[in-house]
Amino acid sequence: MGYLGVEASLTGRCWVGPSVEVERQAEALVQAHGYLRGLAMVLARLGVAPEEAPGYLEPKLRDLLPDPRSLKDMETAAARFLKAVRGRQRIAVFADYDVDGGSSAALLIHWLRQMGRQATLYVPDRIDEGYGPNEPAMAALAAEHDLILCVDCGTLSHDAIAAAKDADVVILDHHLGGETLPDCVACVNPNRQDETGDLAHLCAAAVVFLMLVEAGRQLREAGAKGPDLMALLDLVALATVADVAPLKGVNRALVQQGLKVMGARARPGLVALSDVARLESAPAAYHLGFVLGPRVNAGGRIGQADLGARLLSTDDPHEAQAMAERLDMLNAERREIEAAVRAAALAQAEERGLDAPLVWAAGEGWHPGVVGIVASRIKELTNRPAVVIGLENGEGKGSGRSVSGVDLGVSVQRLASEGLLIKGGGHRMAAGLTVAEDKLEAAMDRLAELLGKQGAGNAGPADLRVDGMLMPGAASLDLVEALEKAGPFGQGAPGPRFAIADARISYARQVGTGHLKIACDDGLGGRLEGIAFGAFDGPLGQALTNHGGRRFHLAGRLDINEWGGRRSVQLRLEDAAPAAG
Repeated sequence: MGYLGVEASLTGRCWVGPSVEVERQAEALVQAHGYLRGLAMVLARLGVAPEEAPGYLEPKLRDLLPDPRSLKDMETAAARFLKAVRGRQRIAVFADYDVDGGSSAALLIHWLRQMGRQATLYVPDRIDEGYGPNEPAMAALAAEHDLILCVDCGTLSHDAIAAAKDADVVILDHHLGGETLPDCVACVNPNRQDETGDLAHLCAAAVVFLMLVEAGRQLREAGAKGPDLMALLDLVALATVADVAPLKGVNRALVQQGLKVMGARARPGLVALSDVARLESAPAAYHLGFVLGPRVNAGGRIGQADLGARLLSTDDPHEAQAMAERLDMLNAERREIEAAVRAAALAQAEERGLDAPLVWAAGEGWHPGVVGIVASRIKELTNRPAVVIGLENGEGKGSGRSVSGVDLGVSVQRLASEGLLIKGGGHRMAAGLTVAEDKLEAAMDRLAELLGKQGAGNAGPADLRVDGMLMPGAASLDLVEALEKAGPFGQGAPGPRFAIADARISYARQVGTGHLKIACDDGLGGRLEGIAFGAFDGPLGQALTNHGGRRFHLAGRLDINEWGGRRSVQLRLEDAAPAAG
């Protein structure tokens, strides 16, 4: 039976509440530490034991940061990097065009700049060059440089790395590796096949950061000193969240510390980007993933490929402002292109059927810069892995997104090894591929078969999971501030969601373009305001506006609304169901 009896909410979802085990764990946390029950429920759901809770709420990076040397080739990579720095050798950084690649490049460029060195930045064009190193670019860079650092790419690029025969190459990546590695000085990648997998959750920027930690260790051993690495954590945090890395272990500490660094507004590129995005509050993980990240990505998706990396790398506020404004414009343009592709892709996918292990769509002229976002939207809608492909001149370039528990990257890599794809790779939750149009149907059928064997397609519409029930009066500022300490929340650590039971709707009206503003109370003096974005695109808006005095169970997330110097708790409403009786 659904939580609070909700088997099918207004949005068609079953509400799932905490298990008996989570309830018991929460009670133990309350007894041991006196935590507010809402906080205890969230900690229990995250698997935090009472003895671990104080440390979990105050994570220390020094306690969680892994030894960089636990990764293969790390000492060699850092030593070759420092040799180039000390010898004033010419260094190039070849970076992927997304947030993780741009952040990885910016980490190296800022570090080198503080050491009085420069680096050439090269980011391939998504359309003309595709993902990862290519032979012409690598050969050209090798002719002019002594060392090429490939970040967030390179692990599967055997031919391109071989083309850089006039330079040494170091790879710092996190994408799934193949049976063999490219012939290079070092390939540091927690997802190499000969790694343990203990650090498989790291994004590329975190791998680069660990390399800089190792470089700092080697400098100290030689009696020298390197730059302040803590000041670079804002870049690592941005990449970790934007690349949808799970926020657990060291990732959580990296993001939490990185948000503090970002709050100091010391990096011109992120300051300018926050300002053009009208980000007025202290940054949270949500802003990295849904406000800043998409804007950094916009250059690589539909504009100038290196614009995001250059923004994150610059120390010039005026240059940063100009680039941030350009990225903001490109992001608005990207949204328009995405909307058109999403409508066409969804219509095609619905015609094909949304119940298979894989939901996919392909269309002529679909912009390759937005297919990944559209795949993500379809995945969220169907709770199934999704692939969206743009076709041009007999070839398709596509991106896929997966659901929890289904490794998309390994299946795409299998297809490439079987010859059904021209190339393909990625990681558990996301992958990219290139396919000949005449092999498209066969490739997607095979991918659906592989994903089905992992359990994709068995799930129905995504359930709505709630951490417990609150009365409106219990949704206090103290609770929200306590919950923030249990964060940051994101992939692998979903944010708190609560049910407000049997609420009376005292106020409901449409605001903006399709949003719903409400207020509810419990009849006992407790009152809570809320907002549901896009509520009139679905059933929530009309049902709650025309409530007719009926009571509703409400579900959503709590945040703090700051307006006119006043701080109040607000429910970010996600779902509702009529209360019985």
